[in-house]
Amino acid sequence: MKAYVFPGQGSQFVGMGKDLYENSELAKSLFDKANEIIGFSITDIMFEGTLDQLKETKVTQPAIFLHSVILSQVIGDQFCPDAVAGHSLGEFSALVAVGALSFEDGLRLVSKRALAMQDACTQASSGMAAILGLDNKTVEEVCATFNGELVAANYNCPGQLVISGSTEAIKESEAIFKEKGARRVVVLPVSGGFHSPYMLPAEKELAKAIEATNFKKPKCPVYQNVVAKAVSDPEEIKQNLLRQLTGAVKWTQTVEQLISDGFNSFEEVGPGKVLQGLIKKTNRQVNTSAAGMNNVS
Repeated sequence: MKAYVFPGQGSQFVGMGKDLYENSELAKSLFDKANEIIGFSITDIMFEGTLDQLKETKVTQPAIFLHSVILSQVIGDQFCPDAVAGHSLGEFSALVAVGALSFEDGLRLVSKRALAMQDACTQASSGMAAILGLDNKTVEEVCATFNGELVAANYNCPGQLVISGSTEAIKESEAIFKEKGARRVVVLPVSGGFHSPYMLPAEKELAKAIEATNFKKPKCPVYQNVVAKAVSDPEEIKQNLLRQLTGAVKWTQTVEQLISDGFNSFEEVGPGKVLQGLIKKTNRQVNTSAAGMNNVS
């Protein structure tokens, strides 16, 4: 069985989506529609902007969403998932790709989420760091000693767990993690502590938008980040989407669950190859590939 997976922040690059725009009338019309919906020319930044412009959360998230969703539509009948999953932001892309959300509603929610997260980042000094070479339990135990100021945020693959929390707690924890045997502690170039209690202000904002949006039953199961299992009920999908802002992205557990459920082929839809790498680090026996444009018009 084949699962399609959709990347999150960190997969962006200048020029992303330009080939789609230039080679597919469908893609061009959707990108143009997106510019109207979000009120600025995101395609100018995606195709010819600077990396600094592209790295702004309010730009990065809708840009990756657009690349992924439009690619899934352009490949048409070749897009035939038995299940889908997305890493953080990628969960929104996955939901649109399988009909749980309309293109327009998905883009509005992603834009709202990005702005709310960017705003939450200004309310407290927070950040994220990747802990490499330690088991999950050890990382979780160290986080627990910081009284809520530090949490496990992204379970990316075995031996790679991203923590999120106050800037001070991250700085203090670095020596502790190294003492416990971490190979490296890499502070990430992000604007704040995503997937942690520091995103509570954003959660309140997004809750209103999600509640006002029409969700349908997806065409196939969606493996969601916070529960790491297949979900098809629209109400449950909405709750899990909201919980994801302050909850952990259980990507390792999601991949392991998919494999346990019989999936042995994973196709990444969107910019970059980040998820293919993480999946291979979780299980080298499965097949990974990138969705591409064939016979587009």
